[in-house]
Amino acid sequence: MRRRHFLAGAAAAASCPAMALADPAAPPVSLLIAGPNGGQTDRWGNACALALSPCLPGAPSINIQNVGGLDGVSGANQFDALVVPDGKTAAVLPGAALIAYLTGDSRVHFDPTRWVPLLAGVNSGVLMLRGTTRNPDIDALRAGPPIRLAADQPQSRDLAAILGLARLGISTAPVFGLRDTDAKTRAFVAGEVDAVFLCGEGVPEDIAPLTAAGAVPFFDIGMLRPDGSIGPDLLLTDLRDAMSLGPAVMPNIDLAYQAAAAAAQLDFLLVLPRLTDPNAAAGWGQGVAQAITSPALIAAASASSITLQMAPVLSTAQRILAIQPAAQTSMLAYLAKTCGWQPS
Repeated sequence: MRRRHFLAGAAAAASCPAMALADPAAPPVSLLIAGPNGGQTDRWGNACALALSPCLPGAPSINIQNVGGLDGVSGANQFDALVVPDGKTAAVLPGAALIAYLTGDSRVHFDPTRWVPLLAGVNSGVLMLRGTTRNPDIDALRAGPPIRLAADQPQSRDLAAILGLARLGISTAPVFGLRDTDAKTRAFVAGEVDAVFLCGEGVPEDIAPLTAAGAVPFFDIGMLRPDGSIGPDLLLTDLRDAMSLGPAVMPNIDLAYQAAAAAAQLDFLLVLPRLTDPNAAAGWGQGVAQAITSPALIAAASASSITLQMAPVLSTAQRILAIQPAAQTSMLAYLAKTCGWQPS
């Protein structure tokens, strides 16, 4: 069963392995889902709600509120501006909202680096490159023509690939408007692009069609660790990450790449508002620690090639996202020069 269909069915069966003592008088709590009903973030939000409800203190019911579009920006704005930090409301948001924050989107009025982290769904990311060798020659790529990279837009997960190549001094000529993996793969097979960045749910299964068409993996974006470092991808264990391929040509671009890679890895995040009462946050944290072992939630993550990670990993991502203004300025200048793009 393919991952996109499996998730909804698995969510319906989610349950807490160690159920909290139910309190009939326990008031309900709320879960703000930054995305429309039926979207990917909504499916994860419902899965988390079903798994969490019996695990939170008093086993309260969880009310779902969908807010805004697929990129999560409107939902994140409402979460930051209107939700009282009393521990009664958490939010599930897509990693796309973090890309908008990083690239200076004028719609962004939230600061994700200050949210209280609870849970993250972490995905893989790998750059597939046309070639005949498993380990392409970086010097030859630097000296060669710009790589035609299939991409949606700079303000997308493809930003990690653009900056990953930039930190190595490799020029790119992005071909924008290719919104999903199928469109990018078709462009690669047709010879219209030289590289495809696979990132999100189901990356391991999406590699095969590109490999059959002559693509080889160049680098992955690693995986966030609780200690603040970037370790090997748990699903792509035989690849090297972009940071290990060599020192950065431009330090500020390197910092921007690390932030973009951290955002790209986050399929979804479960957070509380900043300044949430510590006791309430501890209750949510204990509930998440139990819910994450729910067989149904584990099965849903496995079917989507998602790794569920607790608060320390999400906290690492938040720290990396808090880049200095100089690094963001350098990134935006590079995107303007290379892609002709500026934030809206």
